[in-house]
Amino acid sequence: MSARRVVIEADGGSRGNPGPSAYGAVLRDADTGEVIAEDGTTLGVATNNVAEYSGLIAGLRLAAAHAPDAEVEVRMDSKLVVEQMSGRWKIKHPDMVPLAAEATSLAPFGTTYTWVPRAENAYADRLANEALDGRRHGVTVHLDTSDEESLIEEIESPASAAEGERPASIQAQARGWSAGTGEPTTLVLVRHGVTAHTLEKRFSGGLASANPGLSDEGRAQVRATAEWIAPIAEQVDLVVASPVRRTRESAEIVSEVLGVPLAEEAGFAEMEFGHWDGLTFGEVAERHREELDSWLGSLDNAPRGGESFRVVEKRVLAGLERVLDEHAGRTIVVVSHVTPIKTLVAHAVGAPLDAVFRMELTPASVTVLSFYPPGAGESEPRASMRLYNAQPPGLDAFVDPARW
Repeated sequence: MSARRVVIEADGGSRGNPGPSAYGAVLRDADTGEVIAEDGTTLGVATNNVAEYSGLIAGLRLAAAHAPDAEVEVRMDSKLVVEQMSGRWKIKHPDMVPLAAEATSLAPFGTTYTWVPRAENAYADRLANEALDGRRHGVTVHLDTSDEESLIEEIESPASAAEGERPASIQAQARGWSAGTGEPTTLVLVRHGVTAHTLEKRFSGGLASANPGLSDEGRAQVRATAEWIAPIAEQVDLVVASPVRRTRESAEIVSEVLGVPLAEEAGFAEMEFGHWDGLTFGEVAERHREELDSWLGSLDNAPRGGESFRVVEKRVLAGLERVLDEHAGRTIVVVSHVTPIKTLVAHAVGAPLDAVFRMELTPASVTVLSFYPPGAGESEPRASMRLYNAQPPGLDAFVDPARW
């Protein structure tokens, strides 16, 4: 039997603010106090607030996996997170908006948030520090509260990860949860690996662009990500790629590693940048300053010969509709680009399109969205974001945002 009431204890910290960061989250049975599951995981370079929100999100994921029907109380020593999630404080910092949106999408109706003194949050704090010290990474299950197979396997030892085991979180997130009606269609979104344009920070568009191929580093990144996803290969029906060269090359690697067929969906191609394509931001600023100024922060303006964010949104959501119609109830790996993936995330969490300006997305990262069939009286699928911008642990190139 699942727990009827659970408590999430969550914390996060950064050594440097920003600096190396990690979070800790504990899921307890509220009636017995027993620990059901815990998670202590590094994040790379981030601020304290980002780490604290990440701990909350991790705790809510544990609750979704192990006590999906339980009442949830969250206890944290972060006054900021507790007050913002309770709706008493506004969320002003742009980095917090997508994190709060993800937490809201994961939290069951009626979730309560309680501030506790730091001393009463020592368990979660310890997990975060153990992760920062390299003594753990990932989820450990203590008490199986379900009659079914646990959604999250134990993966605590850094040594076992070094020997080839993959973090179980990617497996858990891809399986979805019971918030919707019917079987969800789950999209495991993978951004392509780096190209020469990525490293030089050049505008690199879609089908009309110069279409640089993956670099050796990009191919290695994608293969590492594909191997990280490999434990769920038997659940994946298909790899769907944007037809752009760098995504097609990335998808071929993913398809090979997972052993599943490959198809294309043009709706998931990158934004077209028109006559900016192949230029750096500085070069565009020097040559097309007026056009750049009108584009920055705009959803409707586009470079000459390119696309606006509104146009891309329409194209991406049409592609999403085709995939949901053709692959209902299945798990699909979608290999795409920065703008389409962020557009899908904003759509899934019900955020305005301008939320794309406040998201970061690393090359070869993994984002997981589940779309549930509409309920009674609903016309649109219900969506849940299960994971955002996750990368295989232990690779420096995946956790250095300054490079991208």
